Formats: sequence, structure tokens, C-alpha cells
Amino acid sequence: MRTSNHMIGVLNFLTFLLSIPILGVGIWLSGKANNTDCMKFLQWPLIILGVAIMVVSLAGFAGACYRNTFLMYLYLWAMFFIIAALIGFVIFAYVVTDKGSGRSGPNRAFREYYLQDYSGWLKDRVTDNSYWSKISSCIRDSKACPKMGRLVGGVPETLDMFSQRKLNPIESGCCKPPTECGYLYVNETLWNSGGGGLLSSDPDCTSWNNDQQQLCYSCDSCKAGVLASLKKSWRKASIITIVVSVILVIAYVVAIAAFRNNRRIDNDEPYGETRMEKEQPSRIQF
Repeated sequence: MRTSNHMIGVLNFLTFLLSIPILGVGIWLSGKANNTDCMKFLQWPLIILGVAIMVVSLAGFAGACYRNTFLMYLYLWAMFFIIAALIGFVIFAYVVTDKGSGRSGPNRAFREYYLQDYSGWLKDRVTDNSYWSKISSCIRDSKACPKMGRLVGGVPETLDMFSQRKLNPIESGCCKPPTECGYLYVNETLWNSGGGGLLSSDPDCTSWNNDQQQLCYSCDSCKAGVLASLKKSWRKASIITIVVSVILVIAYVVAIAAFRNNRRIDNDEPYGETRMEKEQPSRIQF
């Protein structure tokens, strides 16, 4: 029995450690949101799950150390729902980020982003007017576009140099006009029409504004850039969550076996059958 208790205690300590990556992912996503209201979709659920795993693991650890049956039952049931929630998060994250990606173009290293390439709940959420005002404000306050500026010999880099930069989705979608519009490059966030008219009827071409407080923050390309950024972040978070979920499932199965063995020894019964099962069978048995 002591060996089983030690095993459960060790497993709970391991699950406590596994809560740290979940918390880390949530905090990382929160950092990606620049600590404002923009793009705060999943970091709080992940942070809550991480804290829940910590608390439940401590309860299981205490239950194993003090042979408290109530705490062990609480641990097993709570961990079951936590694992289900983690799996649900992974499925949800992949479903809502299933479509959409940047398009490559000639003579440039960065990608262009188009809102029509995206669909579903996440697109509706991001493009909602009330929510987009918060997101665009967040991007503006983060100074993402001014940070793009580079000087070479005291002057802005050339168009050829700029075209070879690997811009992130926010920089490509929000900080410059779409390439197809035909604007003339002055610097990273300053583009002129050149007096010859625009080359595309894309509404984003007329939405572009050289005012550094406006730029392309109201453009569909900016919304698409946000969606692409969210997709990238959520996919990374999902990979970590999958790894943690697999380890938690393995630990959970072993914990159930150890707990059942503890109960069998406490009841002084032969392996594979407990007194509870004899007296009052139930559909769900830990």
C-alpha cells in the first residue's frame, strides 16, 4: 500500500509540474496580446486550466500522503474533466484555425493576407466592429508598425531591401498597403499613389492612409493578418497542449490503477475484486 501511495504521490507531483507549461502557454498568448484587449480569446481558459491542474494535483498529492479517500476521488474526477477540457481546447483551436494562409508574390519574401481566405467563428469574432476597434487600438498602441523602420546609411532602406524582408502577418497586413494597389514606396510605412491612379479596385487601396495613426488598421488585409497571427500562435499552443494531454492521460490511467490497488489492499481483498464491487456494483468504477 505504501508503494501505491508513493506512486500516486509521484504522479501528482509530475502533473503539478505539467501544469507549468499550460500556464506558460497562457501567459505567452497573453503577452502576444500586448496586455490589452486585443486577441484575448484562449489565454485565460489556458491559464485557468493550468491553475486547476496545479490545485487538483496538490489535492491528489495530499490525498495520497494522508490516505484521504475523498481527496483522491476529487482528484480523479477533477482530472478527468481537465483532460477532457484540454482535448476540447485542441480540437477547437484546430477547427477555428483550419482555413486561411498568406499568399506568396513575385519578387518579395513576405506574404500578403486576404480576408476572403478565412472563414468561420474566428473570422466573425475578429471582424466584429466592436471587437475590431479594440484589436486595431491594441496594434496601434503596440507600436508594431513604427518598429518596422530601418535606416541604411542614415536613410530608409530601399524597396528592394524591404521586399526581401520576412514581415510577420501584422506588419504585412496592417503597416503597408497591399502590393497590388501600386503605391510607390517611400519608407516602410509611407507610400504615395504617384499621381497615376491605383492599380486595383481592392477597397483596401483606398483605406490606406499615410497618417501613422491610421495606416491600414481599417483594412481587410489587417484583419487577415491578425487571423494569420492567431492561427500561428494557437497552433503552437495546441502542440504543447497535445503533449501535456498525452502525458496527463498516461499519468491518470496509472493513478487509477494505483488507487484501485490501494483500495483492494485496504479491504484485504483478492486482486481484481473489491468489497464495494461485491456489495454495490456501479457503472463507473475507479
